[in-house]
Amino acid sequence: MLRIEVKPGESIERALKRYKRKYRNTKRLEQIRDRQEFTKKSVERRKTIKKAQYKAKFLQEQENI
Repeated sequence: MLRIEVKPGESIERALKRYKRKYRNTKRLEQIRDRQEFTKKSVERRKTIKKAQYKAKFLQEQENI
């Protein structure tokens, strides 16, 4: 459970913004969406490999610029 203490003089909007940021950083919503349907281990593995290849290509292009 996330707890946000509103500091004296702080607006509610600012506290809400901090709460939303903390919630997003916990990646709870991402987990809920992933569990909505089953994905095979091989598909997950393929997805991670593809993502790693994309990152490597992107970083390599950044070094060449």
